[in-house]
Amino acid sequence: MTATYQRRLVPLPQTASLGLHASVSSPLKRLLDIAGALVGLGITALLVIPIAIAIQIDNPGPIFFRQVRCGYRGQSFRIWKFRSMVSNAEQLQHLVSNEAEGLIFKNKQDPRVTRVGQFLRRTSLDEFPQFWNVLMGEMSLVGTRPPTVKEVMLYQPHHWQRLEVKPGITGEWQARGRSEVLDFEDIVKMDVRYQRRWSVAYDLQLLWETVAAVLKRKGAF
Repeated sequence: MTATYQRRLVPLPQTASLGLHASVSSPLKRLLDIAGALVGLGITALLVIPIAIAIQIDNPGPIFFRQVRCGYRGQSFRIWKFRSMVSNAEQLQHLVSNEAEGLIFKNKQDPRVTRVGQFLRRTSLDEFPQFWNVLMGEMSLVGTRPPTVKEVMLYQPHHWQRLEVKPGITGEWQARGRSEVLDFEDIVKMDVRYQRRWSVAYDLQLLWETVAAVLKRKGAF
């Protein structure tokens, strides 16, 4: 990753929808995002020092993992997470088998995940720095999974609809499947279904389901 970073757009295909999804322009959804992000960042501030110490003791290196992802209509942004893998995890990915199908990468026993990282993932604490992305308007509390640039460049025309809303910290996939859904086409179907069913009330429902799934540690690895 270069030291300088410029926001850019991944070009949408001509088949992509030009209509504005209601969630993108909803002031109530944005208000919910800001309120949730402020609460989430407050919790993150309390947790960052003990998490940072644990990460350094277990596997010295950066505290945060940063990666360029694609958001609404291909607009790129830098996502933030607490680091849950070894420092050179991206360079070692080719050594790990992919247990998922399609344009996602998953491995239940990924050897790159540290001991502290396993705990962070099971409890979803690794996701908490993304509240900063929500506050900045790059993400939403609820939306679709934010893909990498490499994934998006391999999209088929029907995949692009999932980028018609902001990416979310959670969504149908995270709340109802999390890492148990291993087929990218199933994720796309869930993302498109979310767009059809969207309302602020539905966002609140998915947030509640996400909390329940995290407390049960359901489907996380």
